[in-house]
Amino acid sequence: MSTLTADNGIVTVPTQRTVEHAADKLASLIEAKNIVLFARIDFAADAQRAGLAMQPSQLLVFGNPRAGTPLMQAVPMTALDLPLKVLVWQDADGGVWLSYNATSYLQARHGAPAELMKSIDGIGALVQAAAAD
Repeated sequence: MSTLTADNGIVTVPTQRTVEHAADKLASLIEAKNIVLFARIDFAADAQRAGLAMQPSQLLVFGNPRAGTPLMQAVPMTALDLPLKVLVWQDADGGVWLSYNATSYLQARHGAPAELMKSIDGIGALVQAAAAD
């Protein structure tokens, strides 16, 4: 599966799943790994309640305090980017994507020690698994 990484540190992975199914798959993978799913925000549903329309888009916010806390203790500003987030979204052409911040980008952004970043580096594997057919 191809992966696109933008200069801004955002990694985007295509999927053949719908937004709902990809978000469901990601949520089940997160929970299977005993990671806390803090929130699942359905932006399209929120827009509809406000009388607006937008393409399907869901944000999953998740993390493991055992992994994130040492990182935030060492570099408090990493809390701006933790817990981790994955946006599952549909573009105007109907393509569905999963996007997240690369951990290498977060490390460079915050100057975090590489050994502490290893604890959150599994986000890429979770996204790839959620995107797979």
